[in-house]
Amino acid sequence: MKIRNAIIRISSLALLLVMAGCSNKDAVQAANPQVPGAPVKVATVASRTMPVALQAIGNVEAISTVTIKAQISGQLVGVHFKEGEFVKKGQLLFSIERPPFEAALRQAEGTLAKDQAQALNANLDAERYAGLGKQGVVSKQQVDAAAAASSAMAATVAADKAAVETAKINLEYTSIYSPIDGRTGAIGVKEGNLVKANDVPILVTINQIEPIYVSFSIPEQQLADLKQYRNLQSLKVDAAPQGSTQHFQGRLTFVDNSVDVTTGTIKLKATFDNGARVLWPGQFVDVSLTLKSQPNALVIPTAALQTSQSGTFVYVVNQDLTAQPQAVKIGWNAGDETVIASGLQPGQRVVTDGQLRLTPGAKVEIKGGL
Repeated sequence: MKIRNAIIRISSLALLLVMAGCSNKDAVQAANPQVPGAPVKVATVASRTMPVALQAIGNVEAISTVTIKAQISGQLVGVHFKEGEFVKKGQLLFSIERPPFEAALRQAEGTLAKDQAQALNANLDAERYAGLGKQGVVSKQQVDAAAAASSAMAATVAADKAAVETAKINLEYTSIYSPIDGRTGAIGVKEGNLVKANDVPILVTINQIEPIYVSFSIPEQQLADLKQYRNLQSLKVDAAPQGSTQHFQGRLTFVDNSVDVTTGTIKLKATFDNGARVLWPGQFVDVSLTLKSQPNALVIPTAALQTSQSGTFVYVVNQDLTAQPQAVKIGWNAGDETVIASGLQPGQRVVTDGQLRLTPGAKVEIKGGL
């Protein structure tokens, strides 16, 4: 019995010791809680060939803009396209009433025929008077008068021929054709209205958008970089409509011959095929003019860059998953990426999202990235 009681007391004492140990462990864990790392996204510093480019904001311009006006006065009897549609060079756009101009042409031709007959008679009279003058039958004054009348009728015939040509041209002007390939705007005068020669409102405006220009300006300080290239038209230009992920390739085709003294910039133009008709006159685009390629450039996402009073820096993630700020020097931007001139090494990891939660030496938890 005594042995049984002793065993019970020893078991109870062991249980108390175990419980006490557990309580101490819980107390230690409560006193030293595990702090979770700040969630961040990272990217790896890459080394690759990158284009050296000039960045600018550009504006899309039509290569040619034509305002269509009537060259004669008359009633508009036909509109042969829908406003806003694409038209081809030589396509019939408008028709003006023809009968008045057909009648004017017939009248001019009739006048010409009459005056040609009179001119023939006056020429014959001049020849007869010249012969009689040589014979002394008529006076020299009569001979000169007959010659002058013949010359006058010849001049009248020449004027009549010009009138016929004018009437023919006016008749041709009753049909108005597109002078270029392009997209039409709003129709200014509807069918049935009277139009006046070279008057307002204009009939329609046509913009040629295939190919198309993108104009942009660069600071005069960058002109020296541009002038290093003899064949400027070999330089590639990339254009991306603002708010879009689409990019289009073109060629530099124009450099202005002077610097704008008010802005200190020089105007450039690039030509794009625009076969897809995505670039639109008046549209703003992000422009990148590629000058050359730089091998072994250190590249990081632009989102990794941070700015402080000391300059530009990034957060570098160490092997122990702590983040440390690292000062960097920027080379140039290339879209969503930035070339780093100094401050980083290939293979390092930089934080691209979540920097606001970080302090020097803070623990991080990588949620995603490159």
